[in-house]
Amino acid sequence: PPGSRRRRGSCRVRAAGARLTEGYPDHLREEVEAYLAGLRFADEPAAAGLEEAMRYSLLAGGKRIRPVLALATARALGRDPLGVLALGAALELIHTYSLIHDDLPAMDDDDLRRGRPTCHVRYGEDVAILAGDGLYAEAFRHVLSAQAAEPAHLLAAVCELAAATGVNGMVGGQYIDVKGLVDGGAASLRRLHELKTGRLIGASVECVLLLLGVGDGASGGSTLTHFRSFAAELGLLFQIVDDILDVTGTEVTLGKPQGSDERHGKLTYVSSYGLEGAREMALESHRSARAALARASRNGTGELEQITDFIYTRTT
Repeated sequence: PPGSRRRRGSCRVRAAGARLTEGYPDHLREEVEAYLAGLRFADEPAAAGLEEAMRYSLLAGGKRIRPVLALATARALGRDPLGVLALGAALELIHTYSLIHDDLPAMDDDDLRRGRPTCHVRYGEDVAILAGDGLYAEAFRHVLSAQAAEPAHLLAAVCELAAATGVNGMVGGQYIDVKGLVDGGAASLRRLHELKTGRLIGASVECVLLLLGVGDGASGGSTLTHFRSFAAELGLLFQIVDDILDVTGTEVTLGKPQGSDERHGKLTYVSSYGLEGAREMALESHRSARAALARASRNGTGELEQITDFIYTRTT
């Protein structure tokens, strides 16, 4: 994991039989970036300022992990990754909406995101709230109008996307977080992050499976189960490493204020288990994710392996 023990952690993973892959599938990220840059939202001229705020946050960069996961999943299933670009874009629109709202003064009250002023700092709280709302709505409009698929498969994928981001997913997890329900024992730390972070990461994989009809046949059910296990473990890994980075990273490398979780008194994997304990949990989660991926598909998972290993070893 990140920090002084990164090299040691990598060696331990190799010793356990999971060789770390090199790099990140930037060729897929570049496809996503180009697609996002071409999106426009406002037909009404008077709403041009709202579109500007939406695009300000949407095009701020980053690794685009969620849409890249979607494209890599399609490749692992033997399909053209570019065939799920519209779905990938919807995932990123939703993720960007969540970041805009997370940064608001009523939530995390952060002034920086990806190295530049957050949306509410740049455009005001009122416009930032509307920009987030607009991105969420446009995500569903876009995937329903632009994503090619069998109608039943498309509806199943969109239904999962809505569930993953609603009360029983990301928004519900955010509620548990802001109300401090983990501290009160009403929910576990793992359940909080399964909902708040893990569901959208999981949907980046599962929505592709549903879109392509995986699971319809006798052998597809097993594939779907293994991919679901991989996606769930990947979401957990992402959050553990994110908590580690909030302690070990810097404002320059993170592109946002360091120590935000501690400043807000949030319960994290580091505050709950210590830095070394969190690193051990990240190691085990990485092993589990790679094992589930190996069961899901024995061929063509190179890009998914790259993403998994990047999340485990990332420092930004």
